[in-house]
Amino acid sequence: MIDWSKIKTVFLDLDGTLLDLHFDNHFWLKYVPEQYAEHYQLSIEESHSLLNKKYTEVYGSLNWYCVEYWSKELGLDIAALKHNIRDKISIRPYVVEFLEALHMHGKRVVLVTNAHPLSFQVKFQKTGLGHYFHHIITSHELHHAKEEQAFWLALEKVEDVDKASTLFIDDNFSVLDAAAEYGIGHLLAIKQPDSTEPDKEHDLYHLLDSFEDIIPQ
Repeated sequence: MIDWSKIKTVFLDLDGTLLDLHFDNHFWLKYVPEQYAEHYQLSIEESHSLLNKKYTEVYGSLNWYCVEYWSKELGLDIAALKHNIRDKISIRPYVVEFLEALHMHGKRVVLVTNAHPLSFQVKFQKTGLGHYFHHIITSHELHHAKEEQAFWLALEKVEDVDKASTLFIDDNFSVLDAAAEYGIGHLLAIKQPDSTEPDKEHDLYHLLDSFEDIIPQ
C-alpha cells in the first residue's frame, strides 16, 4: 500500500484519524444539545433545531473548529464541557504502534489539524499522544482551515514541505482534496472515522481500514 522508502514526512490529522471521531460526534450532536437545552430551558428538539442551524452556517470554516467561537456563540464553556466527558476520548487501534514505528524508521511526524488548541490539549492529556509529533500545526495558528488552499500555502512557511515525499492521512475528503490540489504526493483516507458509524466510500482515495496495515516493517 505504501512504499516507505519514498516517504520522509508523515502529516497526520487528529480527530477521526488518530482518534475515534465518536467523541466529537457525541459531543456536538448529543452532549452540547443537552447542555444548551438545560442552560436556556429549551426542549431537546428546540435545542437540536437551533444548533443545527448554527452548525450549518459555519461548517467547514475556521469558526467551525474554534472552541472560543462556540463558547461565545452558545454561551457555554466548550472547553470545560469537553473535559467533562474526556473519558469518551479513545485512540484508534494500532495508532501508537504506527507512531512508534515511524520514529524507529526516522520519519518526520507532523500533526496537521483543524482542532483548536483548547480541544487537542484535553485529548493529549487523556491519550498521551502529544510527544510523538516533531511539529504541531493548527489551522488556528495559520488562520485558515485545512479545506482552504491558503492553509497549505501558509503551512509551507512554518514547515519545510517536500510534497513528493510526504504522506498525509485524514478522514475529511474535502481536506484531502485541498491537499491534492496543493500537490501532496501520497494521500490516504480513513474508512471508518467514527467506530459507531458505517464505513465511508470514495472513488479516488484509498480508504485505510487499520493502521496495522501500514506500519513500516
